[in-house]
Amino acid sequence: MSRIGKRPIGIPSGVDFKIDKNVVTVKGPKGTLTRELHSLMNIVVENSQIKVIRPNDDPFSRSLHGLTRTLIANMVEGVTNGFTKGLDMVGVGYRAAKKENKLVLTVGKSHPVELTPFEGIDFEIPAPNKILIKGMDKELVGAFAAVVRSERKPEPYKGKGIRYESEVVRRKVGKTGGKKGAK
Repeated sequence: MSRIGKRPIGIPSGVDFKIDKNVVTVKGPKGTLTRELHSLMNIVVENSQIKVIRPNDDPFSRSLHGLTRTLIANMVEGVTNGFTKGLDMVGVGYRAAKKENKLVLTVGKSHPVELTPFEGIDFEIPAPNKILIKGMDKELVGAFAAVVRSERKPEPYKGKGIRYESEVVRRKVGKTGGKKGAK
């Protein structure tokens, strides 16, 4: 039995959970999320808990078991609390700004980069070199954070670039200044 898949998901107060065949809809204080899950998994609601049951023990069913449970748990968490992903900008002159509803990045390119967030995603800039991406869909929050990071990935020599808050960049040693051809 999957360790993750067999854990029940508690439904907090103020959250409405509906199942229509394999389409799951979760309504909460932050909004509504809908997702179509694989039809092989059985989703059961009993005494304010959601349980995911797999039909058999073949490898495909086992792999879907934990995934389905995690997707539903992320939906419940998203409509109650939401998700936040932080990005740090490291480099001289690297900064972010908010212009209307666009994220404007100055990251050492010849022009400022303007990014429009996905629908349902919001962002804050608490400091010029810090970006907080917020939303109720964990997948979209991570995807937009990856788009922002891809504008200037951290490089291993000086460590400059856009990185996740918890990301550790492995640094490399640069060239030595020895003379060419000298022994």
